[in-house]
Amino acid sequence: MKKILALLGVISVLTLSGCGNIDNAATVGSITISQASAQATIDEVLAEREKVDTTQMQLQSGNALNRNQLRFMIVTTLFDEIAKELKLEISSTEIAKTKSDLISQSGGEAALARNLVAAEIAPSNFDRYVRAIITSNKIQEALKASGVDDNAISARVTQLVNAKAAELKVKVNPRYGTWDSENGGIVPTDSAGSAVVPSGK
Repeated sequence: MKKILALLGVISVLTLSGCGNIDNAATVGSITISQASAQATIDEVLAEREKVDTTQMQLQSGNALNRNQLRFMIVTTLFDEIAKELKLEISSTEIAKTKSDLISQSGGEAALARNLVAAEIAPSNFDRYVRAIITSNKIQEALKASGVDDNAISARVTQLVNAKAAELKVKVNPRYGTWDSENGGIVPTDSAGSAVVPSGK
C-alpha cells in the first residue's frame, strides 16, 4: 500500500479554498463530497480496526483521521476527472487484475484487510484506490511515451493534477482546516474541532 503515499503526494502544491455549503466536506467542481459520506468512511475505517491487531500500527484518530480521509477523497476524485478529460479507458478487467495483484502482493485477503487498515483505506474505497493507481500509471506511461524524462514524470503529473484542481476550483470546508501547500496535507485551524468526528467515539 506504499503506492498511495506517492499517489497522494502529487498534489503537494494544490491550494484549497473555503467551501460555502456547511453540509459539504469539500467540492471538486460540480462534485460534492458530503460530510455524511466522510463520516461513513471514517466509521468504516474505525470498524475495520476492531478486526485486526493494530498495536504495531501508527494510526490517526479524531480530526487528523478526518483530514486524512477527506484528502484521499479529493485526490482520487481529481484523478477520476483527469481520466475523463484524457479519455483514459479503465476496464473492469484492468481493475480486477490490479486488485488481484494487490491481494497477491499482500499475501491474501486476510493480509490485504490488515494492510488496508494500516494504510487507513476503507474497504469500500479499495476500488477507488485501485482506479487512482491505474490512472496514475496510464498518465506516467503516456508521458514516458511522449519523450518525457523519467526523472521529470512525477513533476509533470503534479502539474497536471494542479491544473485540473485549479480548473475545477476545488474547495474544502474550513472546519477541516487549511491546505498546507508545502507538505501536501490539510492542517488544523482553530475551527477544525467542529469537523466530522467518529460516531460514538
